[in-house]
Amino acid sequence: MLGTTTASARLRAAGGGANRWVVLFVLCVSLLLVALDATVLHVAVPAVTEDLRPSSTALLWMVDAYPLVCASLLILFGTLGDRLGRRRVLLAGYGLFGVASAVAAFAETPNVLIAARALLGIGGAMIMPATLSILRAVFPDRRERATAIGIWTAVAAVGAATGPVLGGFLLEHFWWGSVFLINIPLMAVILPAGRWLLPESKGSGDGPWDVLGALMAAAGVMGVVLGVKRLGAGDDSPLSPGTVGPLLVGAALLVLFVRRQRRRPHPLIDMRMFSRAAFTTSVGCIVLAMLALVGLELIAVQYLQLVLELSPVETGLRLLPLTFAAMAAGATGSYTLRRVGPRRMVGWGFVLTAGAVLLLVLMGHQDRPLLLTAGFVLLGFGLQTTLFGAYESMLSEAPAHSAGGAAAIGETSYQLGAGMGIALLGSVMNAAYAPGLARVPGVPEAAGAAAANSLGEAYQVAAQLGGAAGEALRTAARHSFVHGLHVTLVVSAGLLLAGAAMALRLPRVMESQADLDARLGGAPEPAPEPEGRPDTVPGARPAPSQDRELLHVPARREPAEPARSGRTAH
Repeated sequence: MLGTTTASARLRAAGGGANRWVVLFVLCVSLLLVALDATVLHVAVPAVTEDLRPSSTALLWMVDAYPLVCASLLILFGTLGDRLGRRRVLLAGYGLFGVASAVAAFAETPNVLIAARALLGIGGAMIMPATLSILRAVFPDRRERATAIGIWTAVAAVGAATGPVLGGFLLEHFWWGSVFLINIPLMAVILPAGRWLLPESKGSGDGPWDVLGALMAAAGVMGVVLGVKRLGAGDDSPLSPGTVGPLLVGAALLVLFVRRQRRRPHPLIDMRMFSRAAFTTSVGCIVLAMLALVGLELIAVQYLQLVLELSPVETGLRLLPLTFAAMAAGATGSYTLRRVGPRRMVGWGFVLTAGAVLLLVLMGHQDRPLLLTAGFVLLGFGLQTTLFGAYESMLSEAPAHSAGGAAAIGETSYQLGAGMGIALLGSVMNAAYAPGLARVPGVPEAAGAAAANSLGEAYQVAAQLGGAAGEALRTAARHSFVHGLHVTLVVSAGLLLAGAAMALRLPRVMESQADLDARLGGAPEPAPEPEGRPDTVPGARPAPSQDRELLHVPARREPAEPARSGRTAH
């Protein structure tokens, strides 16, 4: 605590509010750590399949146990950070992330790798809520906040797209477990940096922490996602108890959680935020955008490696245009939002992404680099534009005193969309891929059934068969996979167009902060003078209105100074 206070004092002494941007830098590195791990395993899926021989269900769990566990626990750890201190929970998350990465790197069975990925999800849930809640607090001016969110979302895209590149490079020189070891040096840098630079902050602390409510939310989200995953795996009937049971239990727990929060005087999540159309719409747009991005990326990596037979490094390099396009969209997002408003920004972002997805339907058995590059550029720019507009609208729509709850909801939507994208689009892919291998001439029925699990397994079965039968199975598997990819792309485009229609409920113009304060019921009361108050002592719990002071953020300027405030009015 003393080190943090000293560091914050030094940053404040620099003058000009520069400390806000230093805090943003640390938060972005934290986000990079989490986003990187969400996709770094994708490029290693073929190598993991060959080494550990997981079932199709186990393979899905290896990939999305991390985002799904993370999504389930975001509300729990987000609200816990409000009570214990966000910095404290954040640093603990770094430590757990490093330990879990080491376990995953040296896993020898599918179950150990799944467990390690789940631990990574717990660490991610401890890290992620702090990023948006602190960002909302340290950037009270909407124009500056829009710029910060542009940087934040660009870093998220860079992390997601850089994962396969780094993973591919490591796979070229080391074993598949090395893709997890990249977390350890990054964590070794950010842990002391966060301890030194990040200020401690807490929420209001009003009322007891609702432990039961937090557990209900975690179990509810996990139950719904588990049911969706089992439905997507196709191992059981859609009406089987193993599929319907988790869905019903999870949905019931979430309904009870919402009712409980509405009755409590000090809820974990202020459910009144969902009564605002712009807030609810922004959350839905985040889910749809991430559903399309992560699900398609996993399938695209398998296409590049197993159909076009590119090396892991070549696969990662093919995805770089998506990263650069996302960075460009993040860099220009603040300007675009002021010019066109949230509704058109998010809506046209969805339309552009849907067009990119339909363009990629032209992919076939032959390598077409220009087509892939054009498709990935449009995909990255469109999705980043959508995410930028949705996140900015969500955070601005939430009152300042509810920033922590809004951040937890936004991050849950992000992670839930990513995990469900893998499950849902993966199930569409499997449903379109498997029938093509049911009756391959000269291939035994058992071999065809094994090959229907995945393209990687089909190649292994074909190699074991050898001869004409093996070649026939390999060719049939390639054709079936490309057909399944086309079907999945069309379904994804439909979901993206649904997102464009949903975006019509967003505000047409970017409101000024004064207009937002008036529409949301007035600005929060100003903080009392800190002189002589015991709660300004380092380490003391702040009052609700003093969260900004504890973070050492300058007070929001009044609208009477338009030349300095940087707000945009329409």
